[in-house]
Amino acid sequence: MRYADGPTTESEAVVNAPAEDIWPLVTDQAWLAGVSEELQRVEWLDGATGAGPGVRFRGHNSHPAIGEWSTVSTVTTWEPERSVRWTVEVDAPDGSPAQWGFDLDPVDGGTRVRQWAKLGPGPSGLTPAIERRPDKEERIVAARLDEWRAGMERNLDAVRSAVEHG
Repeated sequence: MRYADGPTTESEAVVNAPAEDIWPLVTDQAWLAGVSEELQRVEWLDGATGAGPGVRFRGHNSHPAIGEWSTVSTVTTWEPERSVRWTVEVDAPDGSPAQWGFDLDPVDGGTRVRQWAKLGPGPSGLTPAIERRPDKEERIVAARLDEWRAGMERNLDAVRSAVEHG
C-alpha cells in the first residue's frame, strides 16, 4: 500500500449504551487527548469551546520517532449521535495529510462505535521517511496504520469504560 493511495484503517467496538451517551466523548477532542498516547492536548480555535460543524481545533502531538508537532483540523461532518469527521488542514496542493472520524450505529444492546482514519495524500510526518527510503514505503505506511489502529483500540476501550462503568 502506497501513501499516495490514501490508505485507511479502523477499529470498532460495541458499547452497551445508547449513542446519546457516547456522542459527547467522541466529539470532545480534548477528552480524547486525555486517553491518547499521541494526541497530547487540544486547543479550540476561533472562539469555539467544543466541537461542532465547521469548528477548528489545534492538536498537539508527540511520537517517539517523529517528535512533537501540532496540526489544525476542521470538523467537516457533524451528524449528531451518528457521525463526526475532521480533516487535518494543510497549505499544500496535494491535499490533507489525514482525515479522522467516528461513526455510531445502533445495535441490539447498545451502539457500534467505529473510529477510522485516512492517511494522505498530502504530505505528513511520514513524508521525509518515505523520501529517504522509498524502497520501504509500504512497510512505513503499514507500521503507521498499525500504530493508528492500536491508538483507536485504546480510544474505544476508554469510551466503553467511561460510558459503561462511569
